[in-house]
Amino acid sequence: MADLVALFTSVGLSEQKAKETLKNEGLSSALRDAIVQARQLLGSKDIDRAMGTLLYSMASRLRDIRRLAFLTDHIVRRKITTDLQLSAALDFVKSHPQDPLDQRAFENSCGVGVVVTPEQIEDAVELIIRKHKVQLLAERYRFNMGILMGEARTALKWADGKIVKNEVDMQVLHLLGPKTEADLEKKPKAAKPKAPEKEKKEEQASVVNGENYKTEGYVVTPNTMNLLKQHLELTGGQVRTRFPPEPNGILHIGHAKAINFNFGYAKANNGICFLRYDDTNPEKEEEKYFTAIKDMVEWLGYKPYAITHASDHFQLLYELAVDLIRRGHAYVCHQRGEELKGHNVPPSPWRDRPVEESLVLFERMKKGMCAEGEATLRMKLVMEDGKLDPVAYRIKYTPHHRTGDTWCMYPTYDYTHCLCDSIEHITHSLCTKEFQARRSSYFWLCNALDVYCPVQWEYGRLNLTYTVVSKRKIIKLVETGAVRDWDDPRLFTLTALRRRGFPPQAINNFCARVGVTVAQTTMEPHLLEACVREVLNDTAPRVMAVLEPLKVTITNLPADVHIPDFPADETKGSHVVPFSKTIFIEQSDFREAMEKGYKRLTPDQPVGLRHAGYIISLQRVIKDGRGKVVELEVTCSSSDSAEKPKAFIHWVSQPLQCEVRLYERKYCSFLYYTCDPAEVPGGFLSDLSPNSLQLVESALVDRSVSEAKVFDKFQFERVGYFSVDPDSTAEKLVFNRTVTLKEDPGKI
Repeated sequence: MADLVALFTSVGLSEQKAKETLKNEGLSSALRDAIVQARQLLGSKDIDRAMGTLLYSMASRLRDIRRLAFLTDHIVRRKITTDLQLSAALDFVKSHPQDPLDQRAFENSCGVGVVVTPEQIEDAVELIIRKHKVQLLAERYRFNMGILMGEARTALKWADGKIVKNEVDMQVLHLLGPKTEADLEKKPKAAKPKAPEKEKKEEQASVVNGENYKTEGYVVTPNTMNLLKQHLELTGGQVRTRFPPEPNGILHIGHAKAINFNFGYAKANNGICFLRYDDTNPEKEEEKYFTAIKDMVEWLGYKPYAITHASDHFQLLYELAVDLIRRGHAYVCHQRGEELKGHNVPPSPWRDRPVEESLVLFERMKKGMCAEGEATLRMKLVMEDGKLDPVAYRIKYTPHHRTGDTWCMYPTYDYTHCLCDSIEHITHSLCTKEFQARRSSYFWLCNALDVYCPVQWEYGRLNLTYTVVSKRKIIKLVETGAVRDWDDPRLFTLTALRRRGFPPQAINNFCARVGVTVAQTTMEPHLLEACVREVLNDTAPRVMAVLEPLKVTITNLPADVHIPDFPADETKGSHVVPFSKTIFIEQSDFREAMEKGYKRLTPDQPVGLRHAGYIISLQRVIKDGRGKVVELEVTCSSSDSAEKPKAFIHWVSQPLQCEVRLYERKYCSFLYYTCDPAEVPGGFLSDLSPNSLQLVESALVDRSVSEAKVFDKFQFERVGYFSVDPDSTAEKLVFNRTVTLKEDPGKI
């Protein structure tokens, strides 16, 4: 095993990832064979990280193992060099299972040997711009630039997406010029047509409190109208909703939708919303979860009308259970837990036991005179999914977080949920679609006990691709060390998104855009990121930071520089950056040899410094003993007196050293949340990306951020949006990349 771990780490996998890979026998065998073959083909050369990533991705996604050697050969010989090409190659071999494989058709299908030159990109983009020129000139920057990119990617399938995007941006800028104040104004929303009067009345009727009986599936009893009348007298006709999480984990992005819907629906109807903890499972509940749930609800901007607990009502729930037995609707059963699993559970031999006998046994359960698993209280009904006689109470000798040792049996969700809604006079029980199978039991139990019955409405839950939100799976990730904790910024828990720098307003905007439908919604992370960029663009001050510093010495020294915090609105303030003899730029902003399309600093091409009003020209390149460029000597001149350069780059002077954490997708598979065995044959732990976190420990940033506090957000110009991490100290700030400046399909 140690040999295989060493083999896998040699191609770029972390030790943790290598060990997880070993748990998947099929994947580890395929990866081992691929690495062995690659080494034979390379001879004395090493497998670099990019090649290692492709080999791992190929081994984890390939279904027909016969094609392993064939694809490995193409990767090692640099015929397949990108994930896009690999995906096309995998699709081809999957659709051509028969031998022999048509080599020419294969290579054509995945772009082997295709070289897209800068001239081709320039010409293709020029044709697309020309096609839409009239509309571009009319709409300017309000034109949907995604149309241009979509057509460009279609015309230039194998081109580097970033280069294509830069070319589109440059040609649009050349055509339209810089953005004006009018361009920066938000596009007015088109007025929605008014709904016909009839539809409007029907819509209003659907939210009228007290008309629960009009809801589909609602069971009307002889006492229903009287109970509704009492409810209206007590609530005054007020809409009352609740957000009822289990305190056994941290809330995630799906919960954000539930929070927005419950609190938002109440607010829209001048009602109130409770935060109610469904704390009926003491084995998994901890104080940190209670606190974190409340914090996240308030972080999203919502104030609960009251904070309640299912455990507040334990005594009343017990009394109602006794009443349910007396009414002949529940009985004590001795079938074991394993016998009750599944949907074809045999009828209980104790279903018809006398009421008095069940009352005595239920009292024994309460007093701790029965062992765990020895007895349960079951309700006499068949649920919509065919489940027979769901359990209402089970025995657990576990102290409760709030009630201590008072109880040794606890109610189940099926029993507790609707009764707590009734006790708190909730008007609308808003829950996700999977609870539709429990609607009949919800109505049945309230009617069986002759208590007020709220309305239950179901809506589709929200899923994101490339991630998991299951509490059980996240706990496994934490326990195995794949993530640090529930707030690891690669997760989509709300604490993780806060730590990564997502503003709560952006999450709420995302939920509003997703909307509420009956159908399940599956979104890609970049749609959430787009909402984040919109908010941060207006709220995150601009500073400059350099992730891969290259020292630059200026031989003629100018003065300090005032930099606006928000260049689009300079009235929102500025900060001073010292301009000393030594500044630092990104290594990628300098090249020794000029290349077509490269617009930054070269020996023959000066470059501007953002906000400084200066242009620097190269005088001398200084290298170390290994030939690596370690310093540049330049002169600078005012941009007023020199020819305008082709580009302006960011820089820092007298900077602070900081740590920067760059996050990418945590999972490889697109539809990961389904855990489809065909998609993820080795299970969710086998699908973790080996490159989801990159640490930049010696980045440099403006001194203007020296007083920044945890969760403060900034835009690092030309780099991305970043947030201060709680790991920061007085000696060294730590920044998490929240999102890139533009959509990047490879980032989370």
